[in-house]
Amino acid sequence: MKPRPYGPFPYSPIIRRPKLSWPDSARVALWVIPNVEFFSLEERPAGYGAAAKIPDVVMWSERDYGNRIGIWRVMEVLDRYSIRASVALNSLLCDHHPVIIEEGNKRRWEWMGHNESNTRRLNDAPPGEEAHIIKRTFATIERATGMRPKGWLSSGLQETWDSLDLLAAEGCRYVCDWCNDDQPYIMHLDDGSRLVSVPYPQQTNDKPAYERMHVSPAEFRDMICRTFDVLYREGADSGRVLPIALHPYISGVPHRIGALDAALEYICRHEGVWRTTGSEIAEFYLSPAAAAHRGEGDGS
Repeated sequence: MKPRPYGPFPYSPIIRRPKLSWPDSARVALWVIPNVEFFSLEERPAGYGAAAKIPDVVMWSERDYGNRIGIWRVMEVLDRYSIRASVALNSLLCDHHPVIIEEGNKRRWEWMGHNESNTRRLNDAPPGEEAHIIKRTFATIERATGMRPKGWLSSGLQETWDSLDLLAAEGCRYVCDWCNDDQPYIMHLDDGSRLVSVPYPQQTNDKPAYERMHVSPAEFRDMICRTFDVLYREGADSGRVLPIALHPYISGVPHRIGALDAALEYICRHEGVWRTTGSEIAEFYLSPAAAAHRGEGDGS
């Protein structure tokens, strides 16, 4: 993507779009995105409160808790509501913690690319290295899971001007870094290829909620439920997406896991909720059924 003042898509006010109809007349497409990440003890963790020196044992240990303990609590809750996760996966985890991949595959979880490690960002990569990072990430996840990722979430949601083109070149179908809508939309790249932007949250996301907004577990539960209420009401006129982003080292601790459980119980007791994955949302949006919403005629 060439540098520009606006993204590779037209400005589209939601009040002037054709109706988006989800499968089975659902009002809301619910997808849950655990960020399953690997942090090297030899590198400085990124994020809130990270120290300047390594090894940063305190920050590292908090995150490792998520892969040792928290992820299994998250799996148990998602199993309870028959929700298949769409995992944003650091590819180095495939070699370091393969049992997580094994258990996710048992549940038919989807795996998205999420860089190699969460201690590295695409916009911090040396010149020419970004393409190799993306290529290695897709190849490693495909080898470990048996399926090539269709989606991508950048670590820290950080891209460069080249990221979208590099992702499309690797066969990526959708990206989640652009948190600016409640519905999918098409990104048109300079070479004529396209990607689907699938909504990803900065609000119903445990990391900014707990670490930056300093909400309590009860407040996070209420944030999710109130967000759902609005989207469910609006979804009667045109379908909406409710993404919930989780980090096992945050939501998987004992005093917070109940907030996730309660929020999902509330959502899933409603009719008209499509429990889905990122790739299913993107594939439906590219189908003839959604052609009118994409501004491509009626799909006939």
